[in-house]
Amino acid sequence: MKKLFYVFALVLFVNISVAQPPKGKAKPGTVYGAKTEEKNAISANELPALLKTKDTVAAKFTAKVIDACPKKGCWMNLQINDTLTAFVKMKDYGFFVPMDIVGKTVVLDGITYIKTTSVSELKHYAEDAKKPQSEIDAITSPKNEIRVMANGILVVK
Repeated sequence: MKKLFYVFALVLFVNISVAQPPKGKAKPGTVYGAKTEEKNAISANELPALLKTKDTVAAKFTAKVIDACPKKGCWMNLQINDTLTAFVKMKDYGFFVPMDIVGKTVVLDGITYIKTTSVSELKHYAEDAKKPQSEIDAITSPKNEIRVMANGILVVK
């Protein structure tokens, strides 16, 4: 019985520690994932033009974070221009971002591509973001969107 208790405690500890966003604030100069820098970063509003000529583009760009996964910081939405956003996941699920990254400007280094996201996946992310059920139920068709697999993220302001 004692061994069972220790196994249960260990599993509970691992689940709690793994499912948390990073500690600390997303201050300018903070890097999540692979080291990256601001040098040679393009503006996010240049991405749509790059993706018209190629399916996948390795890019380092600057953008504003408009949303992040409130559960553990495992995804973000970035403002690309007045009408477009990009959905960001972290490479190999290897790092997360803190919730206070929302509203910050970041340099993101990663692989950018267009993806058709299924209704079920869109609903899953809406649930993660704690959207109202009416908004989740309104998702009825897949969405073509800019996706980014982030290697590294640098908070710049």
